[in-house]
Amino acid sequence: MVTNEQFVSKLKLIDTAKLYKEKYSQNPKELIRIIKKCLESESLMAQQNNSLMEVNVKSSQELENIEIMQQMELISNHVTHTNEIRMTIQSDIDSFNILYSECSKCTQHLQHMRNQRMSIPQGPEIERKLKQEKELYEGQLKTQSLSLNNALCVYINKLNESLNLLSPVQAHIIDKALIQWKREQQLAGNGYKYMKDIDVIQTWCEKLCDLIWITRSQIKEADRFRVNLGRYFELPQSCEIINTLLDMTTQYLSSLVASTFVIITQPPQVLKTNTRFVAEVRLLIGGKLNIHMTSPVVKVSIVSESQANQIIGRNKPDGESCGEILNCTGKMEYQPVQRHLSTNFRSMQLKKIKRTEKKGTESVMDEKFSILFSSKFFIGNELQFEVWNLSLPVVVIVHGNQDPHAWATVTWDNAFAEPGRVPFNVPDKVPWRNVAEALNMKFSAATGRGLSEESLTFLAEKAFRMQNVDFNHMVLSWSQFCKEPLPQRSFTFWEWFYAVMKITREHLKGPWTDGAIMGFIRKSDAEEMLTRYATGTFLLRFSDSELGGLTVAWAGSNDSDAYSLHPFSAKDLSIRNLADRLLDLPYLTKLYPDIDKNQAFGKYYTQPPNISTPVTSNGYLKPLLVTHVPGWGGPGTNGQGMNSYPNTPQNHMFHVNSPGNCSIRETSSVHSEPVNNTSEKYRPGSFFSAAIL
Repeated sequence: MVTNEQFVSKLKLIDTAKLYKEKYSQNPKELIRIIKKCLESESLMAQQNNSLMEVNVKSSQELENIEIMQQMELISNHVTHTNEIRMTIQSDIDSFNILYSECSKCTQHLQHMRNQRMSIPQGPEIERKLKQEKELYEGQLKTQSLSLNNALCVYINKLNESLNLLSPVQAHIIDKALIQWKREQQLAGNGYKYMKDIDVIQTWCEKLCDLIWITRSQIKEADRFRVNLGRYFELPQSCEIINTLLDMTTQYLSSLVASTFVIITQPPQVLKTNTRFVAEVRLLIGGKLNIHMTSPVVKVSIVSESQANQIIGRNKPDGESCGEILNCTGKMEYQPVQRHLSTNFRSMQLKKIKRTEKKGTESVMDEKFSILFSSKFFIGNELQFEVWNLSLPVVVIVHGNQDPHAWATVTWDNAFAEPGRVPFNVPDKVPWRNVAEALNMKFSAATGRGLSEESLTFLAEKAFRMQNVDFNHMVLSWSQFCKEPLPQRSFTFWEWFYAVMKITREHLKGPWTDGAIMGFIRKSDAEEMLTRYATGTFLLRFSDSELGGLTVAWAGSNDSDAYSLHPFSAKDLSIRNLADRLLDLPYLTKLYPDIDKNQAFGKYYTQPPNISTPVTSNGYLKPLLVTHVPGWGGPGTNGQGMNSYPNTPQNHMFHVNSPGNCSIRETSSVHSEPVNNTSEKYRPGSFFSAAIL
């Protein structure tokens, strides 16, 4: 701490160190007890905070659901009131028609009497009465026509109000809730946990669909009223207004249908050719519109990035495809209990893919595709819909060794894609804090435990190829992330991180979740830390030089001695797990800082074979492979030294350089060899170590 800004902190730390020495130098275990208690309290607080966050998320979703349903209820009440006005108008029109019919009869009778007035003695008197009756009818008709005209205007205004109430609710559901659900679905590809409940959104959409459909029917009734009344008197501008409202409801319905054609189960984002994959699409409002009665067919194809842009540009697929998918059609089926109108694709396969020409440093693992789902169907005999949806970006591979780079492309896209982007643009440079959040999310989902601040700082130093820097305001480029090899290495930052995540998920998940693996620490720092601890204290760290390697570093007998075992690979740990390997090495006694090895790893020890019956049913002796470091005590040393701990390893048997006093030390790794508990000799080729395959 050499800068002026750190001077005050430096003095405080010096005073604190003196205080610790005075108070705990004679009783360091008390300090450890206090620190462990503090850490336990912090851990409990962190767990409570995570639980509180989950509760807050659920509470927020419940509050949103209540607000949406309240708005729906308000619109429903408005629609009900509008329907009452419609029924009143219909009743008034019926009365008007009867009155008009009576007036017409009176007019005909009057005309008849005028033609027959000379032949009927009372003709003039009857004619006078009919004329009065006609005038009375006409007056009533005029009054009723004005009343109907006003009522129709009120009705049309109410319909307009219905649409004004529907508009913000639909915008919230489509432009916010569904977009957020889709974004969270994409983040789930990186391990995001809290997703909106699509069934809740479906309930909103179904209720909204009902209201739009009822409003549309009411508008059609208004148009029928206009046509009926137009035979008797003019209704200025009513036709234009009603047509506008009808177009608006059709547009609302079309937008709702198109937006609710969603991909429930996304295809795998790293898609290997000739490998079966699944997907599911659902039309959220399909059950409300009885679309399942016609059993619409959903078609599936794969499109390139440029083709996806063309589809979005014209808002319509037009037969684009850049590959061949088997089993790519399916009918929508309705499940009445769940109210799901969906199609499950259970055995699709990508047989062929047509790639674009690569430029510069681009590789096939940088290229993004999308799976296109599309369908056509009718509602009634008047509305035809063509719906489609594009999956999340997909990277197509042909071999498993392309997995790491493909997942780099997918992870970067999932983490940093902006809503409404041009497919499939993502920023080339991203703030480190966002990258750290994505890496933590990914690692936590894969392994069961997230990354500490110290681990994230270690990763930042590795990604930026520098140390002792404030990374919070720095940006990391895509090239630094997965294109440029690390210094003096043949692999990139992402390849190293991916390999660590893979071996942790597949072979180290239990100990990692328990916190028994420190993992992200440099070799020199680990060995320097251990020199301050008791002999036999060890820690586990991920190798810097070996992809997906886990190494053991431990404190030797001298204060300046620390050693690192050659890294275990995934294959090594699949042959004999980590806990058993640590059990094989009796001189490893305490997990850093002071945890008994058996306490930390005992529950992961496998049951040793029954040595009383070494001969199996086929008559052969079964060998037991154990980890052994030549020159150190442990199993396989002729029964001696099982619990021994040599003061100094024999350097002629293996090469170990004792760490020096410099801040960065290049120490050699100790190689472990298998030991057979039978008299059979292993061939040299049968030795196993932690070399990466």
